Amino acid sequence: MFNLILFGPPGSGKGTQSENVVKTYRLQHISTGDLLRDEVTRHTPLGVEAKKYMDQGLLVPDEVVIGMISSKIDELPDARGFIFDGFPRTKAQAEALDKLLEFKNTSINLVLSLEVPEQQLIDRLVGRGATSGRSDDNAEVITKRIKEYHTKTAAVASHYAEQGKLERVKGDNSIEDTFRLLAKQIDKYLLPA
Repeated sequence: MFNLILFGPPGSGKGTQSENVVKTYRLQHISTGDLLRDEVTRHTPLGVEAKKYMDQGLLVPDEVVIGMISSKIDELPDARGFIFDGFPRTKAQAEALDKLLEFKNTSINLVLSLEVPEQQLIDRLVGRGATSGRSDDNAEVITKRIKEYHTKTAAVASHYAEQGKLERVKGDNSIEDTFRLLAKQIDKYLLPA
């Protein structure tokens, strides 16, 4: 089983590149946001627990999110592997994910970090906001989000760099060229399906 974390600040192209990876390598996409919404909709015990926090505007505790990830992995025993999107965001989450995967006799194989200059991220997000009506369409809000990303996730990058699993990928190319760079790293572990 091949497990990948795709990392990158807002506007780096994670969503687009996750879709490309899923299509090319037939990995199962685990988005914690999607998992939370699905569990809440289905009124599972974890979903009911998560909803209590969400209704109060609080972050769902890591152990609840880890439980949802565990359930998703168990639902797909024949999966070729997983791509994690939006998780882990903190070192504690990375450690919890590592423990969960170790318990399931697997691990994170590769962490790909999309590197895009801050000004380009701001330009992309302002453009996206203008066409999509998203609320993060002004430079001040976007700059805060990017700073928060770097503050929180630097420790996660260090965690996986210490394990020799982190690869930084230039993400300011075209979608196709960026995907070629990502694929070059993934191909070292897993060939396209």
